[in-house]
Amino acid sequence: MKTKRLVIAGVVAMALAGGTGTALAVDGLTPPAEADAQDTGSRREAVVGETASEKAAGVRLPGRVAAAAPGPRVVRPYAPVEIGQGAKMGLLPEGRQNYVVAWDDYEEAVEQARSLAGDSIRPNSISGGMGVDGDDVLFTGAFRTDTVPARITLRIGAGPEVEAGMLRLPGTPGWGTYYYDAAGAGRPQGTVEVTAYDADGSVLADLAYEPSPAGR
Repeated sequence: MKTKRLVIAGVVAMALAGGTGTALAVDGLTPPAEADAQDTGSRREAVVGETASEKAAGVRLPGRVAAAAPGPRVVRPYAPVEIGQGAKMGLLPEGRQNYVVAWDDYEEAVEQARSLAGDSIRPNSISGGMGVDGDDVLFTGAFRTDTVPARITLRIGAGPEVEAGMLRLPGTPGWGTYYYDAAGAGRPQGTVEVTAYDADGSVLADLAYEPSPAGR
């Protein structure tokens, strides 16, 4: 049985985000061995924000036109959202930029996170981290911006710029989360760059960090 680990981006990423890092309440969860394995032909991948046609066409293109991006999906507090590789993300109204990522025991993770303050990140900034399981990588983080991002992208090492999914709570919470399922891509080599854009393509916030070495 493999063990999924959600790894905070590291001290460098936290410092660049201007706070103590992303508000992740769950770490070290172990999913069932059969849960949505990437190397099976029947994998069920749920990426919020993709249209059916984009998903069918495998669209994760660099530099997608900002005006075509739908912005974050609005979700209810505590609602589990599948973000790939069997993981679920939930946003909490308690605390500051408070969210969970869990492969199982999602309800328990939410209950534990209710009592946490969450980690505040600097205004108009973004945080980042990643979960690694063999060649499967799941990137997650939070944004806190005056303007709701139209899109958030990642550039991993020398690779192309790819679109992340985004979530936020109803109303004007001033923050939200993002995620990118890089199943099968292998542990990142080189700098991970995360950028939030407004509808005109202007940069709202960005972050660059070096992934922790394998085994850490």
